[in-house]
Amino acid sequence: MEKLKEKLKMSYFIANKIYLFLIFIFLAIEDLTLGFYYFLLSIIIYTWKIIRSKFPIEVDGEFENKTYVYKKADNKELKLDIWYPRSNLYKYPLVFFCHGGGWISGFRNQPNNVSWCKYLASKGFAVVSIDYRYGYRNTMEDILSDYTDALNYVKNNSEKLSIDKDNIVLMGLSAGGHLSLLYSTYYTYNKDEDKMAGIKAVVAYYAPSNLKDIFISENKSIFAKFATKQTLKGSPTKKEEIYDYYSPINWVGPNMIPTLLAHGKLDTTVPFKSSVNFAKKLKKYNIKYTFLVHRKGGHSFDTKLEDITTVNILERTTRYIRKAIKS
Repeated sequence: MEKLKEKLKMSYFIANKIYLFLIFIFLAIEDLTLGFYYFLLSIIIYTWKIIRSKFPIEVDGEFENKTYVYKKADNKELKLDIWYPRSNLYKYPLVFFCHGGGWISGFRNQPNNVSWCKYLASKGFAVVSIDYRYGYRNTMEDILSDYTDALNYVKNNSEKLSIDKDNIVLMGLSAGGHLSLLYSTYYTYNKDEDKMAGIKAVVAYYAPSNLKDIFISENKSIFAKFATKQTLKGSPTKKEEIYDYYSPINWVGPNMIPTLLAHGKLDTTVPFKSSVNFAKKLKKYNIKYTFLVHRKGGHSFDTKLEDITTVNILERTTRYIRKAIKS
């Protein structure tokens, strides 16, 4: 009976996606502008669902947070928020947090990201949550430069911000996890000690390690494919070298830092196999890694599910961060 229920759910999911896709095609044929607005509305609805996601662990009390402009680009101020624990330390170990959204949506202080920041702050870490430019008007290189500049801002102003720049863990969700993995793999591969100074580990939740994985036949997410094409300015068949260059799995080497991966097996936005293959690559180079799997979890399971498995993964993540910083 359970297997039958799963098949019915999957059939409905696929039929629903095909239905939405057909609407988009028909509208685009009739009026390209109308088709575009339909797709834009779909993205807004998708983002709204993510924003309303609930963190399964309640955190009591208020946490101090401050906002800083770390960079100006294209006549726009790019900001970061710093969330502080309730303890009184001269310097706090830092989790450098990057939001998801397919590189074309999301923002640093949307509720699901704030819930992560509060949870991590409750465990004694300072947390920096950053904004970055979107891929529909900018390139992946622009986004990476924002990520790097935000990290450099925190390091260069560590005294003023009460941050221990020698104890940093990079963390990201989905597209933010990709940026965190790409930064750490690229600069460890190229032995850039300055860029990696003080960074003890990286944590990536349901992140694409190989951008071509977004386009495998099993992946049904129209949003993920659109967002990736938009950010990389083309499909993987036409921009293969670009896709390879910005895929973290291709930069894994013997100097890679310890890594925690978390992924749901039922993820239909970023295929589970992307993290599986990344873990295999880490193992090949004898890199210390932890792979947390939610067997019934989909994309963004951390703020969509409230089961004991999700809670356990969140708690193991904070224990991992604490151990990485202490070591």
